[in-house]
Amino acid sequence: MGSSPPVNSLPVAYQAWTSLAVPDWLNKGDNAWQMISATLVGIQSMPGLVILYGSIVKKKWAVNSAFMALYAFAAVSICWATWAYKMSFGEKLLPFWGKAGPALGQKFLIKQAALPATTHYFSNGGVETAEIEPYYPMATMVWFQCVFAAIAVVLLAGSVLARMNFKAWMMFVPLWLTFSYTVGAFSLWGGGFLFHWGVMDYSGGYVIHLSSGIAGFTAAYWVGPRSKKDRERFPPNNVLLTLAGAGLLWLGWAGFNGGDPYSANTDSSMAVLNTNICAATSLLVWTWLDVIFFKKPSVIGAVQGMITGLVCITPGAGNYYYYCLSILYFTIQYYTLRQQER
Repeated sequence: MGSSPPVNSLPVAYQAWTSLAVPDWLNKGDNAWQMISATLVGIQSMPGLVILYGSIVKKKWAVNSAFMALYAFAAVSICWATWAYKMSFGEKLLPFWGKAGPALGQKFLIKQAALPATTHYFSNGGVETAEIEPYYPMATMVWFQCVFAAIAVVLLAGSVLARMNFKAWMMFVPLWLTFSYTVGAFSLWGGGFLFHWGVMDYSGGYVIHLSSGIAGFTAAYWVGPRSKKDRERFPPNNVLLTLAGAGLLWLGWAGFNGGDPYSANTDSSMAVLNTNICAATSLLVWTWLDVIFFKKPSVIGAVQGMITGLVCITPGAGNYYYYCLSILYFTIQYYTLRQQER
C-alpha cells in the first residue's frame, strides 16, 4: 500500500512557485476577483455609459455623446499608465499630490501591490498607517485604479453632453485627470493628508462621485446652457437602449464596490449585496414617487433613481446598515431634480 499524503499538503493548483508567474505571495483567487472587478468597472463605462449617453440624449447628439464617453475611457487609460497613477498612488510630492511618473516598468508591475507608497511615522518613530499589501501584483492594482479614474471622467461627461465641443473635450479629459482627479485620489487613498486624518471613502463616493459631480456642475456653468428650445424638450432618442446602458451600469457596480476590499472576502460579499439592495430600493422609491406626484411612472425617473442609489451606497458599501441612510439621500435628490424640472 502506498503512503497517504501529509494532512497539511495542498493540491498543486493551490501551491506557490508552480511557475515563475506564481510567486509565494500571490493569491490566485484574490487576483482573479480583482481583475474581474476591474473588468466590471470598465464595462460600466464602455459599453455601459457609452450606450446610456448615446441613447438618453436627442438623436442629433447621440453619436457625439457616445463618442465622448468612449474617447474618455481610452485617453484616461494612456494618461494613467504614463503619469497619473503615480500622481495618485506614488511617492509623496505634496500633502495632496504624488510624484508623476510612468507605471510601465516590468519590475514595478510584477512586484506585490502595496498602498500607500510613502510611509508616515509618528514622532516616536512608529509607523502611523501600515501599508495595504494585497496578494496580487501591481499590474492588477494599476488597472483596477485605472478604470476608477476612467469612470470618474465619463461620469463628468454626463454634465456636458450636448454642451461641449468634442475638440474641447479631447483637451479637457487629460487636464482634469491630471489636475483634479489625482489630487483627490492621492489625498484620500494614496497616503495624502486626508488619508492620514482618518477620512474614509470606501469605493469612490468622494474621490469619484463628489469630484466628478462638482466638476460637472462647474463645467456646465462655464460652458453655458443648452438652447432654450432644447431645454424645454429633451426626449431620449432610444428608451430601450437607455435601459440597456443603465443595466450594464448597475451590474458593473458589483466590481466597483465588491473590488475595493482588495480581496475576495466577506467584506466584498457584503458590499455587492448592499449595492444591489440599495439600487433596487432607490429605483422603486423614485418610481412610486413619480406615481404619487405625477400620476404615472417614468422610465427616465427609474434610471435616475437607480443611479442615485448606486452612488449613495458607494462611500460605505461594506457597512451592512449604510444603505438604510441612503433612503433620505435619494429622496432629497428626487425632490431637487423634480423642482428643477418644474
